[in-house]
This record gives sequence, structure tokens and C-alpha cells, in this order.
Amino acid sequence: MSDVQLITSVTPQALTELLQEAGYRVNQTEQNGIVQLLSASQGIGFAVRFGNPAAEQGAYVDFTYSCALRVQGELPDGLAQVWNASRRFARLSLQGEFLLMEMDVVAAGVGAPYLRNQLELWDRLLQEFIVYLREYSQQAAQLQAQAEAAPAVDAREEAPAL
Repeated sequence: MSDVQLITSVTPQALTELLQEAGYRVNQTEQNGIVQLLSASQGIGFAVRFGNPAAEQGAYVDFTYSCALRVQGELPDGLAQVWNASRRFARLSLQGEFLLMEMDVVAAGVGAPYLRNQLELWDRLLQEFIVYLREYSQQAAQLQAQAEAAPAVDAREEAPAL
């Protein structure tokens, strides 16, 4: 086993380089003094938001991958709960008019290969997320159609004969 250099924190620049080395385009933005990275995987936008500051200025001990999709119309009941009960590592929540998938990454006491593996996991979960939404919506639509197509019981057929 090779010796892996452990890191104690990550900077926005170091994470930008990691994403770029993996083939992602990255834009660094700052809003109210808070830096975040914006990127996309197969056309699905996501952000990297930094969490707890490290002892080193401008470095962080953790960050969150985050994908927010605007909800148009009503979400099927249980969509986030089923995902959260059936998947590990990333969680879904409804935040106002956005469905949010997030995955936290600890960047202290790990090696660079761990951060690359977390990025690969995020990419896979992002793809699963889109498939999940499509399939869940199709299933919900099928159940709705079945409920509407169920024949109404004719009261005359249920009345006892006299």
C-alpha cells in the first residue's frame, strides 16, 4: 500500500482543480463574502458550498455538493422520503419551490483519492437522482390514471332486490 498524503483542509482553488482534472467546467462565484463553485454533470447543474472554516485562512474542513431543481407543479407525496429511506450518502429535501439533493464531504484527515472518489460518487448519485425522479413521476402518474379509470360503482347494482 502506498503512502497517501493526508490533508487537513481544502481550498476553493484546490477543489476547482480537482473538478477540472476530472473533466468538469467550474465557475467560482462569491455572494455576500461566501465562495461557492458552480459546475454541471451531463447538463445538470450543481454547486459546491463550503462549510466549516479550517485554521488556515480561506480553507475549509468540509463542503457540500448540492443540486437544486425548481419544482413545477406538485411533487408526488413521499418522493423525498422514499429516496432518503432507499439511498445512502445523499439526501433530498424540499426547500420552498426547490427539490434539493445534497451530499456532505469531510475534507480533513483524508487523502486526495478520497476527494476524487467522493466526486465520482456524487456524479453517480446525480445521475440516479434524475432517473429516480423520472421513474417516480411515471409511477405516480400510472397510479393516478388507474385510480381515475377504476369503474364507479353503480348504486343500482348494489341495492338489494325487493
